[in-house]
This record gives sequence, C-alpha cells and structure tokens, in this order.
Amino acid sequence: MTVESTRVEWLREADPAPGRHVLYWMGGTQREALNPALEFAVERANRHGVPLLVVFGLMDDYPEANLRHVRFMLQGLAETATAIRARGIGFALRRGYAADIATAAARDAVEVVCDRGYLRHHRAWRHQFAEQCNAPFAVVETEAVVPLRVASTKAEYAARTIRPRIHRHLADYLRPLAPVAIDQPWIGEPPESESLDDIDALLERMSLDRTVGAVDPFFIGGYSQARRRLEAFLAGPIDAYADRRSHPAEDVTTALSPYLHFGQISAIELALAVQARRNTHETNREDFIEELIVRRQLAQNFCEFIDDYDAYACLPEWARKTLDEHRDDPREHLYSEAELAEAKTHDRFWNAAMNEMRITGFMHNYMRMYWGKKIIEWSATPEEAHRVTLALNNRYFLDGRDPNSYASVNWLYGLHDRAWTERPVFGKIRYMNANGLKRKFDMDGYLDKVARLRRRAREAGLS
Repeated sequence: MTVESTRVEWLREADPAPGRHVLYWMGGTQREALNPALEFAVERANRHGVPLLVVFGLMDDYPEANLRHVRFMLQGLAETATAIRARGIGFALRRGYAADIATAAARDAVEVVCDRGYLRHHRAWRHQFAEQCNAPFAVVETEAVVPLRVASTKAEYAARTIRPRIHRHLADYLRPLAPVAIDQPWIGEPPESESLDDIDALLERMSLDRTVGAVDPFFIGGYSQARRRLEAFLAGPIDAYADRRSHPAEDVTTALSPYLHFGQISAIELALAVQARRNTHETNREDFIEELIVRRQLAQNFCEFIDDYDAYACLPEWARKTLDEHRDDPREHLYSEAELAEAKTHDRFWNAAMNEMRITGFMHNYMRMYWGKKIIEWSATPEEAHRVTLALNNRYFLDGRDPNSYASVNWLYGLHDRAWTERPVFGKIRYMNANGLKRKFDMDGYLDKVARLRRRAREAGLS
C-alpha cells in the first residue's frame, strides 16, 4: 500500500524547485523499516525522476540530551544508515542545529519531506525551516498509528475519551507498508557525512553532558536489537501479559520503549506482530494494543494540543487545587534532588527502582508510578516535586524527553486521572505506598533483580 494522504500535511505548497534530489529531513523516526516518511519521500523522488537524500542533523546541545541518550541513538542510526544506503538512497549525518542542517541540505532539493515530532522545539524547527525553504515541504506522521488529528482535534480528557476515537479508525491504519523501490538511485560520490563506523570517536568529538553514562550491557540501540526483544516477547511472555505485566520482579513486557522513543521500530510493526500471534489469548493482545497505541497516543495528543506540557501549570485545575490545599501538610521525610538521584532514601524499594533507572536507563512501569508518587510525598512543595520528577526522568531514562514522559509524569499529579480519597500531602491525587507493593508483588524478587543488575554493571565497568 502507499502512504495514507491523511498522514501528510504540506506546510509549504509550491511548484517543485529546481534541484537534484528530494530531501528527507529525518528527525524522530530513525529507521528504514515501516517508515511512512521515508516511503513517501521515495514516491516523491520517483515522481520527479530524481534520487532521494536522507539527512539527519546531529546536535551536541539537543534539549536535555546526554551521553547515554546520544550513544543509544547513534547505535540505531548506524544500522539505519546502512539499510537506507542498501536501497540506493543517499544518507548523511551532519552536525549542527537541526533546522539549519535541513535548510542547507534543501538548497538543491526539488521537494522536502520530514517526519512529525510533537514537542515544542520540533514544531519550532519545522516552522523555521518552512519560512526559509523555497521547495514544497511536507510533514508525514510516522509515530502515531492513527494520525493524531484523525483521532481527535482537541486535548482529550482521558484514555476513555480517546479510546473509541482511535478504535474507530484503527483498521484503516494498522496495516503493513511495503518498501517502495527507488527509480533513480544515488550514484557517484556519497553525500558529505559524519562517519558512523566508530561511534566512540564521534562521541568523543561532541560536547555532551557526560555525567550520565552509557547502558550498553542492558540496552543497545538499533532496529535489529528491537526485533530481538520483540521476538523474545512473542516467544513466551506475551502469554502472561495481561496477568503479570505489572509484576516488577518479572520480565513480562517488551522493554521496547527506548526503541519507540528514538523511532527505531514502528508501533505498527509491533502491533501487527502481536495481532498475528493467534494462539495467545485475546486479552493479552487487547491489553498490549491498549498500552502501545491508546495510551501512547493519549500522550502524543497531550503534547500536540497542550503547549506547556512540561509545566506544573498544565495540570488539571482540580489537581492543582487539592495539592495547594495540602502544601503545608507535614512531610515525614524530605530529600534533595541530589539525594534522590543517588538513591539515598529510607525506602529500599524506591532506592532499587532509582538504581534500576541509573544503571539501565529503564524501569519497570509499575515501579515508575511508585517512584514518582514518593517524590511528591518527599518534596517540600508540589511544584518542586514536579520539577525534580521531570528532571530525573529526562536525565536517566532512555525513553525520557518525549510525549510519554510528559504525560506519565503529569499523570502522577492528576493528569488523565480522577480524584481519589483525600489524604495528607496528596489531597485527592492518587496515592501509592510500600505496603501495596508488598501485598501485590514479590518485592524481594524485585530487590534481587536489581541487585543482579548492579553486579552486572560493576562487571562491565559501569558506575
């Protein structure tokens, strides 16, 4: 099938510019497989009878990025570059401010295509580029399974309000996308590009925050690594997904959120693979689709329509009101951001979760909720708690700094949730405690799991 027209928005409509190629300005969708923006760009190049050039702008100062994030990203881009070049398409990795890199690459472009990101800086870069570009410029929605504005044209209140809107259109968009053969392959000198043959050497030349180290023993970037995790999930854990995915001591999830964050694998590919496994119980498939598509698109919807998605002020009025009413409640424990970052609290379950995050760049989702709720309880004000939660989330998680992060952190404070029984400090915000963890789960097993991770990290020479 071809790319659906509802995925495509022309930000600049004009006659084709005189040029030598079509440009695909690659952003958050850093893959060759099942990439609607790439396939649309191939179609446009074939229409104009020119080659296709894919350009990625590598920024030393991408917002809140550090060595951990960039190393994982470059591992994926190295594999993506190889796959794209194998199709006869030019690929270039160039360092600099993203919109400037795209503007320079577009000078010889007949048309320009990019993939859609949902954060403020993504929108700003696209609009800056559109003002400077002389060629037609199209944005293709690649990360939402159902294009966001097909599902809804406003910020949705909760999963229950967006769910039927997504399912109404899901069958129209949850389909495979075959690669389009390029009619005019890239011939001659390869485009000017940074080399991805030696990622360590490239990282050494970059001015990055190096206070947060790499996580290679636990997560290695790239489509092939994502596929291995998917196949391992389909080989067994999927059959316990509905019943056991919330158990922190067990590995009954895909752990693919870092790969989805960097666009190294498509959510459509994951959903189709799970749907095709007909011998698993329907509840497992349905619950997986709920988490992968409905909840993820709720987060994308939030960042698309709420401009201050990272500010305390974006929280629902009822949530801010109840937290304000309890801001002077006594706190039994208070911890600084540094103490939290170093996992130096009285709570061994929380410390284990923080260490899992520090070591691997990942944390079991149920523990993420507990982790964030305790920061509310251990901070002097709700505003300070919100700031610290988001800062730690974006610093250590491989999948931080994206719509899921902003929606998940704000959920801790009442976003996409309802009022609960009133309590000290929390007011009517949902509460979680250690007794609940011990009652529901094998928490000694979780502590043992994190202890094994720490031993493995030491053996790998990681701090």
